[in-house]
Amino acid sequence: MAVAGAAAAGAGCRAQQRSGWLEVLVRDRWHKVLANLAEDALVLSCEERADGAAHNGVGASGNGAPCRGAAAGRGSQPGAAGNPGGAAEPPGGGGGSSPKTGGGPGVRTAFTELPEQVPDAISNKKRCVKVQKQELGGLGISIKGGKENKMPILISKIFKGLAADQTQALYVGDAILAVNGTDLRDATHDEAVQALKRAGKEVLLEVKYMREATPYVKKGSPVSEIGWETPPPESPRLGGVSSDPLSQLSLAIHRDKKTIPLKMCYVTRNMVVSDPENRLLEVHSPDAKHTVVLRSKDSVTAQAWFNAIHSSVSDLIPRVIAEVKDQLGKAGIAGSREIRHLGWLAEKVPGEKEKHWKPALVVLTEKDLLLYDSMPRMKEAWLSPLHTYPLLATRLVHSGPGKGSPQSGVDLSFATRTGTRQGIETHLFRTENSRDLSLWTRNIVQGCHNSAELITEITTSCTYKNQECRLTIHYEHGFSLTVEPQDGALSKTIAQCPYEKLKMSSDDGIRMLYLDFGGKDGEFQLDLHSCPKPIVFIIHSFLSAKITRLGLVA
Repeated sequence: MAVAGAAAAGAGCRAQQRSGWLEVLVRDRWHKVLANLAEDALVLSCEERADGAAHNGVGASGNGAPCRGAAAGRGSQPGAAGNPGGAAEPPGGGGGSSPKTGGGPGVRTAFTELPEQVPDAISNKKRCVKVQKQELGGLGISIKGGKENKMPILISKIFKGLAADQTQALYVGDAILAVNGTDLRDATHDEAVQALKRAGKEVLLEVKYMREATPYVKKGSPVSEIGWETPPPESPRLGGVSSDPLSQLSLAIHRDKKTIPLKMCYVTRNMVVSDPENRLLEVHSPDAKHTVVLRSKDSVTAQAWFNAIHSSVSDLIPRVIAEVKDQLGKAGIAGSREIRHLGWLAEKVPGEKEKHWKPALVVLTEKDLLLYDSMPRMKEAWLSPLHTYPLLATRLVHSGPGKGSPQSGVDLSFATRTGTRQGIETHLFRTENSRDLSLWTRNIVQGCHNSAELITEITTSCTYKNQECRLTIHYEHGFSLTVEPQDGALSKTIAQCPYEKLKMSSDDGIRMLYLDFGGKDGEFQLDLHSCPKPIVFIIHSFLSAKITRLGLVA
């Protein structure tokens, strides 16, 4: 779980670099991969094992099979450096690790586009197809082959909705014979990449469908089937690893490697895949559309990998906050000026008897708690959170035993309750470790108190003894009740009481607020014309902030 605050930047353990063999779940099967954790990325490699498990670069089939190695040939995929034909995988598209597995609805591959589905009329016949390159996504294809592999340049993937797919005239298995008149029949893979890169916006492809090449197109490492998200041009830095506009994509594939940038990933356990042996960990993409599931040899190794990846993700958060601040500028975020704290949490799905969880991006500003279902990319998305809860009307609630916590027997969950005009809204969250739990609970409580000092005063209209009045609650001075002025008359103060005179407060949960200050007036019965819960929670926040400021609680 990625979590950090501006004040906590650099606190805690530093990112760990780690390397070792894991298994990745692709198409409901486990494949052995060499995992290398760098400062800001996780690299999964399908390389031949030193113990000879791979023969001639092709691993045996079955669960736990090593990935295919050099025999798979070289492929340019979305995000490959200098791959002009590569495309940003559309949201929801691309191959993915279970449960979002396979080619997906957004990509055409040799697995989804069978040779018998291609019209016989075009087989082994030259065709010329004009493609208008898009600013984002290029041609919208991936290519394999080349002179060094003793194969022609072949289209191995076509991304739905992008340029090549829009022509409705290109197929997976098409050999690219020429690009704008430049012959590629004897080109290496890199030469083909450069030719496509130089082709300009309007590209004329001379192609020929080669049915016999389909088995070769199908070959490839399982990591090439892992889907991930690609940031749009509005936020090129988030998820990107290059300043080159042609390679500002969130994946980098070099031969049989997949590089997953860790910035704003959500690293968790026990969310989407059952893990009775406690050997799995999950890496969710920032757009919440893709999940990579990894398996270790035992629970101890799994926890060590989780800790290392989690630490790397957490260390990147201050950089994310700075980039979002630059992106939003003076506009701020959803009515607030700054981000104090942000990160991924597991949120309990409402209405479920059993504890089912979903990812939630939680952002704390100087006055609000914001919930998003994915990492916003464009400025407009930051301004429209899924939920906005004023910290002044929010309380932290500690939950009971956390049966769904990733660490067995450890309660890593907490809840928030917010008073709204519709009543009380409750959210149950789960963190990934005790340090994160401490960070979140402390930041929410401090955020509530800081919000009280920042806002200072709230007012609301009400009815008292058949008079239209205004109730004012001030952080320093307490309560005042004034009659609304009419016909130019001055407002009249009915009552003014400091906090220490408040004997009791209660409400009916519908519209009535009861404040008892003792004395001759007794209890004030105020009709707020709407649910009183926001005012009740605000009174609690003011009192809690004042008590904490006086040092009466730890």
